[in-house]
Amino acid sequence: MDRPAPRRPKRTNDPEGMRRRVLDVAEETFQARGYHASSLGDVMAAAGVTGGALHHHFPTKKVLALAVIEERVAAAVEETWIAPLRRGPSARDGVRAVFDAVAAELERQGYVRGCPLNNLAHELSLADEEFRTALATVFADWRQAIADKVRDDQRSGREVGTDPDRFATLAVAVYSGAMSMAKTSQDAGVLRECLKGLFPSSF
Repeated sequence: MDRPAPRRPKRTNDPEGMRRRVLDVAEETFQARGYHASSLGDVMAAAGVTGGALHHHFPTKKVLALAVIEERVAAAVEETWIAPLRRGPSARDGVRAVFDAVAAELERQGYVRGCPLNNLAHELSLADEEFRTALATVFADWRQAIADKVRDDQRSGREVGTDPDRFATLAVAVYSGAMSMAKTSQDAGVLRECLKGLFPSSF
């Protein structure tokens, strides 16, 4: 009697999982080395994927970088800033909580890599119009979330004399500048000092 042929293990086919893995690696690589100093070969090797698999999802390095900005960097701003801000009792409390939380995490981590949005904005805004537009959209959504929170406060009778858009722009600018200085000095305490300047009456 013939024996049945041995069953071959099923081939795993998870294109979305592979795409996520490539984005994970690309995000990390662009932050650590910069976009221009990173190659698709670096990403392929670190992600453990073939050139054909990578190019199926990301035909060019630019397409990959745009996906990192629109999916990963925007998500990081949402997680770090926008969601905590919306949960806060007020815009000022939310902004203060974010500064404190980021400073505490950087101190626990022991080094400052910088803000992912800042890092790519500094490198790519003048390099390509599509990059500039994608980065500007993330900044605009961030400012809008803060301004909307101030408007919520105003409907509750708070922040009566505050211009929501100006407050939002200032908060983003102070944080972005603080992160750049903290990265340069490798001192997360800069964020706490800048927070004192943003809200001097609170300290």
